[in-house]
Amino acid sequence: MKDSFLIVDDDHLMRTRLVRALLDRGYAAEGAETSDEALHIAAQRPPARAVVDLRLEKSSGLDLIRTMAERQPDMRIILLTGYGSMATAVDAIRAGAENILPKPADADDVLAAFDGSPAGESAESAPSLARAEWEHIQRVLSDCDGNISQAARRLGLHRRSLQRKLAKLPPTN
Repeated sequence: MKDSFLIVDDDHLMRTRLVRALLDRGYAAEGAETSDEALHIAAQRPPARAVVDLRLEKSSGLDLIRTMAERQPDMRIILLTGYGSMATAVDAIRAGAENILPKPADADDVLAAFDGSPAGESAESAPSLARAEWEHIQRVLSDCDGNISQAARRLGLHRRSLQRKLAKLPPTN
């Protein structure tokens, strides 16, 4: 049997998709929705690797990474985030993560990140301007608890302009 994985993400679709893809590749994989559930699983069946989302519904993924790294120093951990920044990456490494992986990610991206490769792209490539804008909008919208009017004010956009941007699919690069 290959290494075991614990996928911690409050996004049900993302979590189940990653678990299923890793199972299909011959890995043992489990999913957890919350920090408490993840810590319980890790205590019962310690995984070799964990993928932890930065923003969980009731807690921070960074706090979970810190706790898991203290309890199981040999566990390899990657931070999964849709809000990547240099500060987040530094905080994740300090907490005990070995890499940071931007959302959306698939099983190949996860495996590449554990191998030290940037997910699905070359080391020198950067996200497109459209992708960076999309991620920034999503972060601000999340900070505003989904309130479009408040997010539009913070972004300096008209509310309808923001709604049009949100109606489009996110850029893939």
